[in-house]
This record gives sequence, C-alpha cells and structure tokens, in this order.
Amino acid sequence: MKEAYPIIIAEESDGYYVSIPDFDIATQGSSIADSIAMARDAIGLMGIDMEDDGKELPKPGTAIVSPNKDDTVTLVDVDFTDYRKLVNNRSVKKNCTIPYWLNVEAEKAGINFSKVLQEALQSALNTSKNNT
Repeated sequence: MKEAYPIIIAEESDGYYVSIPDFDIATQGSSIADSIAMARDAIGLMGIDMEDDGKELPKPGTAIVSPNKDDTVTLVDVDFTDYRKLVNNRSVKKNCTIPYWLNVEAEKAGINFSKVLQEALQSALNTSKNNT
C-alpha cells in the first residue's frame, strides 16, 4: 500500500528538523534530500510497527500542518509493502553459544554457521525464506 504524507522541514544550524504530523513523530537530516529519506524511513518503520500492533495507519493529511514562515512543506511517498519486505529481509546479528569441540569440528569442515542456523530455524518453524 503506497501513501504520500506531508512533512515539514525546518532548517537549523546543524542540519534540518523534519516533523511528520500524521504520525506525531520527527526526525532529522543533514540536507533536504537526506531529510526526505529520513522521513520516508521514519514513516515506514512507524507504519509497519503500527500494523504489527493491529493499529490503523493514519490517513495522509489528517493532522494539522503548521509550518513556520521559512519551513518547507512537501509530501513523502511511502510504500508500506515494499518497506516491510526491505525490513523483513535485512540481516540481524545473533550471538549463540555452542560447545568448544563442536566449534572446532565445524570450522574444520568449513561450515557456514549463519546458513546452518537459518536452515535449522526455517525447519523448526516450518517456513522458508520466501515468507514475508
């Protein structure tokens, strides 16, 4: 689902402050382009968190937008489906503990620990990497 939300960009001495009224959140950026990218990321992350919590996403433009005279108001498009796929497929580092002897044997055999763990988890959960 793709939506476009209004944002307010305010220049500050060390960059830009970005207000996202519909989500009642803010972010910052080092340039206008970076500010827009950061806003898109903040909206995407907040949106999928809300979906995961069973909450309804706000409709674009429902909150009051109150820019100051020198602020920039623009729209940021976010595809929540694409954002979820991106977030779901990123790698996360996990720390696990195995016996020393097993580590030695696995390293001798050239075992890819990450691959084995992923395959074991997919098997235990009866799922595959194609599920989102």
